Amino acid sequence: MSDGALHAILDRLGHASADTKQIADSLAAITTPTSRTPRFVSVNVGDPIQLSITLSGNAQLTLENGTRTSVAIGRGALKPIDHTGYHRLEIGNDVIDLLVAPRRCFTIADVLPGRKLWAPAVQIPSLRSESTKAFGDFGTLAEAARAFGERGADALAISPTHALFPADASRYSPYAPSSRQFLNGLYGDSAVFTGTSDEPTSELIDWQQAIPAKLAGLRKAFDQDAKSLGKTLEAFRRDGGENLDHHAEFEALHAHFFARDGARGWQQWPAEYHEPASPAVRRFVTEHADDVTFYVFLQWLARRDLDAAQTAAKDAGMAIGLIADLAVGMDPGGSHGWSRRSDLLTGLSIGAPPDPLGPDGQSWGITGFDPQALRDTGFASFIATIRAALAHAGGIRIDHAFGLRRLWVVPEGASAGEGAYLDMPFDDLMRIVAMESQRACAIVIGEDLGTVPDGFREAMDARAMLGMRVLWFERDADGFVPPAKWSPDAVAMTGTHDLATIAGWWSGRNIDWTWDLGRKSDAADKLTDLAARAEDRVALWSAFDTGTEQPTPEDTDPIVDAAIAHVAGTPCALAIIPIEDLAGLVEQPNLPGTIDEHPNWRRRMPDTTEALLARPEVAARIDTLNATRPA
Repeated sequence: MSDGALHAILDRLGHASADTKQIADSLAAITTPTSRTPRFVSVNVGDPIQLSITLSGNAQLTLENGTRTSVAIGRGALKPIDHTGYHRLEIGNDVIDLLVAPRRCFTIADVLPGRKLWAPAVQIPSLRSESTKAFGDFGTLAEAARAFGERGADALAISPTHALFPADASRYSPYAPSSRQFLNGLYGDSAVFTGTSDEPTSELIDWQQAIPAKLAGLRKAFDQDAKSLGKTLEAFRRDGGENLDHHAEFEALHAHFFARDGARGWQQWPAEYHEPASPAVRRFVTEHADDVTFYVFLQWLARRDLDAAQTAAKDAGMAIGLIADLAVGMDPGGSHGWSRRSDLLTGLSIGAPPDPLGPDGQSWGITGFDPQALRDTGFASFIATIRAALAHAGGIRIDHAFGLRRLWVVPEGASAGEGAYLDMPFDDLMRIVAMESQRACAIVIGEDLGTVPDGFREAMDARAMLGMRVLWFERDADGFVPPAKWSPDAVAMTGTHDLATIAGWWSGRNIDWTWDLGRKSDAADKLTDLAARAEDRVALWSAFDTGTEQPTPEDTDPIVDAAIAHVAGTPCALAIIPIEDLAGLVEQPNLPGTIDEHPNWRRRMPDTTEALLARPEVAARIDTLNATRPA
């Protein structure tokens, strides 16, 4: 990377580096030991507690359950505490938030010892319902959860449910949220109130039409039922506190300034609206009280309906239920960035460094938590984010879990290769995840695909955080790895939302997309890729060891059947099969590196979940999963 890019990154982190003296001063500030009492300390249960300060004497320890006792500090250390939880240590006038964490996350063995489970994965908007809807919502999700639970699935992995930007119909990617602590209000089921359905419905979601129509339906439901919901919404609002108020205020302001000026984020609003407590904002909130309350209503409705989906999953027999998906970051111009911008990295985009699959690197246009801000605030925002994800689920998938260890950060406006790794407080974050996992009785999956930091998977294994093993990447010098050799400390998968489906890979559809999008133009390169795929087909079919003749590229059903059986036969405690693979679909939900060139996050299922599962070929695949992973 260039010196200019490094200077820009350091400057945005608050470390001046314009000249030799500034560099020396910044290094001294970072490396000089401090005598300041730490704000937050985490430790594994049963381990001695090192406070990083040379104090001796007595302190007052208040356990999370309220028990208060005097403890002795010797040479800056405390004896082990046997009670897990978030405790409080008072040393004179100083207070330390003390997390005593369980040594591991909650696991599948804690739910069903000795069992191997299976789960479908779905993109919520892609789901269809008996009622006509322009895209799937939490009501549709409940129907899908019920259908899969009744057919033997013990979990249902879902796409992110984070709050987006409801006033802006172009913002529908679930991985660029406004806030990860609130829900996408558009997933609430307005038909419950109005008795009407959205129109139209088609193979692809037309978000430009669907979002305004859904928002109008939700507003109609609010206007009709606001009075009857008065006390309910008041209680919900009190429970949500200032954070909920600020989120609703942001959404009302965003709708106002987007309609008036096309402003996509708070940075484009007039300066007097940049602070939640400003007189201009307070005046707007008073003058637009109904609009703000409407966005509170959206959160109430979405939370109610997502809770109902998890209840439907459990009532249908699922041991785990929903597995939530936690996006790696958020849009800096969104709700969290406006109301608590000091939590976030300012002026930096997170992404991925150049690698063989992406030689130019990636800059995702989103930001994440500032590691120093996390320490200074006792990790409050991170804890709240994990709790929000687990509030309606029996598990969580952490997207780009490497971000718990390090983030590739790029100055805004710079190329993706002009970045650097930023270390994160890994041990603290992993202990918080384990604490929240055990508290919610929820399993944890870490997406560990890509350039793996040294020791990362070992740390995951030690915490019982499941990794991800995907069929296409489980290869060695001899070809595709047999099921028996897959790691048991991971989730087995046929694919993800970012990869070709089984049918799409076998037919070469993903290769066609490369040329359709102009990513390659040399005809000789296409012939080379097609020849390589032909060799890979032979290797894959051989690995399946079916004893039957290899099907043609156009005959995708046999390969889908065999791939699902292959993944189901691994020792992994959980197998996740995307619904696209269960249904034998060719097209994938998302094609990384594209925005409008490929219909990302727009594809719909060809039928309702109930109807899909009744198809003979799909029912047979589910029979295979149930037979290989018996109840």
